[in-house]
Amino acid sequence: MGFISWIVLGLIAGAIAKFLLPGRDPGGLIVTTLIGIAGSFVGGWISSSVLHRPVAKEFFDLATWVSAIGGALVLLIAYRLLFGNSRD
Repeated sequence: MGFISWIVLGLIAGAIAKFLLPGRDPGGLIVTTLIGIAGSFVGGWISSSVLHRPVAKEFFDLATWVSAIGGALVLLIAYRLLFGNSRD
């Protein structure tokens, strides 16, 4: 997959992560989207280096999507823990 594919995948993974973890985020929609993009890269890195499962070359691979969504969830949880719910 190319760089643009990872960005698109990250946008969608960020939206799914936001759907799975509802609530107000400290940074709003833009930061949540950027966390989704970064989470897809982190999930792909964890999948290939730690789990020894290389990322597939096709866009619609289930393991790639699960790793991207998982990475976005991890980063979103970490972001909420670090910066709290400051938008109350």
